[in-house]
Amino acid sequence: MLEKTFDFASREKEIYDHWDLSGAFKCGQRPDADPFTIILPPPNVTGSLHIGHALNHTLQDVLIRWHRMRGRDVLWQPGMDHAGIATQMVVERQLDAKNISRHDLGRDGFIDKVWEWKEESGGMIFNQMRRLGQSCDWSRQKFTMDDGFVEAVLKKFVDLYNDGLIFKAKRLVNWDPKLCTAISDLEVEQREVNGNYWHFKYPVDGEEGRYLTVATTRPETMLGDVAVAVHPDDERYQDLIGKTVTLPLVGRKMIVVADEHADPEKGSGAVKITPAHDFDDHQVGKRHNLENINIFDEYAKLNDNVPEKYRGMDRFDARKLIVADMDALGLLDKVEPTVHVVPYGDRGGVVIEPWLTDQWYVDAETLAKPALEAVEKGDTKFVPKTWEKTYFEWMRNIEPWCVSRQLWWGHQIPAWYGPDGETFVAVTEEEAQKLADAHYGETKELIRDEDVLDTWFSSALWPNATLGWPDRTPELDRYYKSDVLVTGFDIIFFWVARMMMDGIHFMDGEVPFETVYVHALVRDEHGAKMSKSKGNVIDPLELADKYGADALRFTLAAMEAQGRDIKMSDKRVEGYRNFGTKLWNAAKFCEMNDCFSGERDFDPKSATQTVNKWIIGEAEKAAAQVTNSLEAFRYNDAAAAVYHFTWGTFCDWYIELIKPQFFDDAAEAAETRKTAAWVMDMILKMLHPFMPFVTEELWQNLSESRESDLILATWPEYDNGNVDEDAAKEMDWLIQLISDIRTARAEMNVPAGAKLDMLVAGTTSGTKDTINAQADVLKRLARLENIDTLEGDAPKGAISVVVGEATYYLPLAGVIDVDAEKARLTKSLEKLNKEIKSVSGRLKNENFVSKAPPHVIEENKKGLAEAKTKADKIKEALGRLASMD
Repeated sequence: MLEKTFDFASREKEIYDHWDLSGAFKCGQRPDADPFTIILPPPNVTGSLHIGHALNHTLQDVLIRWHRMRGRDVLWQPGMDHAGIATQMVVERQLDAKNISRHDLGRDGFIDKVWEWKEESGGMIFNQMRRLGQSCDWSRQKFTMDDGFVEAVLKKFVDLYNDGLIFKAKRLVNWDPKLCTAISDLEVEQREVNGNYWHFKYPVDGEEGRYLTVATTRPETMLGDVAVAVHPDDERYQDLIGKTVTLPLVGRKMIVVADEHADPEKGSGAVKITPAHDFDDHQVGKRHNLENINIFDEYAKLNDNVPEKYRGMDRFDARKLIVADMDALGLLDKVEPTVHVVPYGDRGGVVIEPWLTDQWYVDAETLAKPALEAVEKGDTKFVPKTWEKTYFEWMRNIEPWCVSRQLWWGHQIPAWYGPDGETFVAVTEEEAQKLADAHYGETKELIRDEDVLDTWFSSALWPNATLGWPDRTPELDRYYKSDVLVTGFDIIFFWVARMMMDGIHFMDGEVPFETVYVHALVRDEHGAKMSKSKGNVIDPLELADKYGADALRFTLAAMEAQGRDIKMSDKRVEGYRNFGTKLWNAAKFCEMNDCFSGERDFDPKSATQTVNKWIIGEAEKAAAQVTNSLEAFRYNDAAAAVYHFTWGTFCDWYIELIKPQFFDDAAEAAETRKTAAWVMDMILKMLHPFMPFVTEELWQNLSESRESDLILATWPEYDNGNVDEDAAKEMDWLIQLISDIRTARAEMNVPAGAKLDMLVAGTTSGTKDTINAQADVLKRLARLENIDTLEGDAPKGAISVVVGEATYYLPLAGVIDVDAEKARLTKSLEKLNKEIKSVSGRLKNENFVSKAPPHVIEENKKGLAEAKTKADKIKEALGRLASMD
């Protein structure tokens, strides 16, 4: 016997452990089946599960479980990223607490500490993934610092170097002066801050008393200025183009250049150009062949390229002194407060400095061309397709990719330098030494490059290195390419594009995946982005503990509509928890009525009763809808199809319709029991990818003769022979009529216990036969006393509903007080009309709309729509009452 409720708190872990121990998650158990592969975007080893992970992993697991049930040889490849900066910072903070610096330990000693931390604390997120039911092949876990993966990364670097696709150059990078490393754009956080525009006057050479005024939010960088740019069409400065100005405090002569980077409408229209410390200025510098003057060291302190009085100063201390000195010279025109965006390192937490430094770069433009063509040709498809535009835009404007990082934790760059600076690139030091010996003609001491590779450089190999590349393993041959990559939009460029480039380059032109599904962003219930500072962060594990993992999973899938962000709330998860309870109670009803005893040998084509033929056909249609929706990655449509069939069609209608049949004819009762069991099995199969725990629990408990666990059961394939259109037509008519009668009763405030007579007019012979066949059901579910054919005119004091060709009259004389009902409804309508007028006026008020938070506007719009719907229903009810006169 089933328990009163599903105890998810204790049973979810037990069910998961059973799956895991049984080997249900492992690939390779169906050697003759077609493979289906998804690679898990590797979470950081430092990471813990957030709501975005929960969505991403749930969407993948839905596909994995679905294809496993379809008979595919499924591989969901898990693994973790070593997360260079993040991990190094975690361990350094632990050492700092003990007053130990990584430099005290040395590089090897520090790396040993990182490995110790990884073994003790890393990978917590995998246990959290298990909590939510994710069915990865855990036996194949990979880590980007595993020996095999390290070998792949080093080989990639060496091969790209030998192909001329990796080079070293001095270029501008995002520099974190606290961590002293280059960082990627993804690790830069743009923050709005209160600052100033300082307007400086630069003397024009040869024209005493004439100045060119420039505005800057970063006065400290003026010491690196090499030019001033004006727009080529700005008439104010036509005579200055090609002339020079003198840089105050430094004395450097600087040319005035014509460049469209200068905006005539912004400030004075003249822009100071500092190519070594601004990305836009750097492009101007390249266009005009300007000098790059680097004025900062790695700690963002001023170096020897500035006047002596400023050397060694912190950049922000130098800012204050420079402004004071310019003011003293009379060259500070004005100070204008402003709010502007400043880049901060998301790890170091300090202002990022565009800094000119020697780094290793990948020729991304060359690698991007075949990756671009692959998507253009349709070898890889984006869903939704609109994201292809984003991909194309990035790939067509791609810059050389900086792949070196000034860290200790990570893949150390396999480059060695000779005493004269000559570079030797090889996988091992022994191979590098051989190259050096051949070059010099004798043995020279080599020094290895101390930098490590960008994390994205190694994770770009994830689709093939996790399967054994560079070796041509059986797994690589079978499971590459992946069928689907499920990811967020924010890493299309940083990860997806780079996997495309690497996959095509190293796998003989074959793309790494057929489809890239880009999912939504999870926001709070008001549509705001979640952040710790706002206090609106939703913890998925708390939701799972409160409502069960199934409820959380179904919520995420049901709300995942292509191109639309998810507004997440407790209430939504609670609602789908109630759905699980509804399913459980339906199963208990069937169990109590002995639906699950005996062999499961029912042939749905053998059904003879209309209600059973109808529910069998509806189950087939629902399964087809789920299948078609998942094939198109319409998760919300798939979830809606199984939800509405389970709750609406099966629980609310079928179970109510069949209740008397268990006590009537024995043959009919037996057929109904077998039908109910067959449909329940269909529901459990359809629901399993979304709600794996409760469905597996029911599957195991509702039969003693299962061939397999539900996780390995066969997915329902659509069988048109099980769809009886005549039965569907009859039952649709019945449900429509009962629903309309119930609605009319509610609108007229008819007491629930009152049984009404019904008079029927305008029926065809076929409808008459159906009414006779379904009379008992109609009387029971619509609360009717008698059903008769109307002879003559419509009776007074009756309301009517129309279904098909017939009209159905319900006399209400003596059942309700018509005048009292009119008064009640009229009063309610007046109240609603006042509300509609008030909210409409509010939404038309520009002052309100401009100041109210988005969620308040949304709530007002929703309230207005609901009020209008209620008002329309009351008007309809008043119309019914008027027809009774």
